[in-house]
Amino acid sequence: MSIKRTLILDKNQIQQKSIRIAYQILEDNFEEKTLVLAGIADRGYVFAQRLQKILQEIAPNKSFELLKVVIAKNKRSLDASTDLPIEIAKDKVIVVVDDVLNSGRTLAYALGMFIDVPLKKMRTAVLIDRSHHHFPIFSDYYGIKLSTILKENVEVELQEYDNKDDSAWLA
Repeated sequence: MSIKRTLILDKNQIQQKSIRIAYQILEDNFEEKTLVLAGIADRGYVFAQRLQKILQEIAPNKSFELLKVVIAKNKRSLDASTDLPIEIAKDKVIVVVDDVLNSGRTLAYALGMFIDVPLKKMRTAVLIDRSHHHFPIFSDYYGIKLSTILKENVEVELQEYDNKDDSAWLA
């Protein structure tokens, strides 16, 4: 039996949404000289890399640091690490980035990584917000909000990670 997939976003739409999110991040943090993008591995980190590149192009006078957050998503307690010392976020604005926001557990764990770090502000950015929140976690910047049923899955494919054209699918 084949699984029916419906295209949600194509390559061009993902690029447009990424640019819009980057501008929203910049507008919301206009006074800041440095922002930290914390991408959740794997696709969230790829998306954060893209946002960093766009932000550097539209605001070359600002600094956009990139931090990779690795979370054990199958555990029921916080088990996470970063590729750089977490202290680089101290007294800065941080934007936690993921590809899809579903229940909020992954973003909650990522936010928990920074609980003991004094921050100016913390925001979240996702390509797709499914609105099935089990945690009080919401996207500050998003490409699309999508109402789905719980049985449906959203699959994001990014060229750098999946070796396929960028796309987002409802399956």
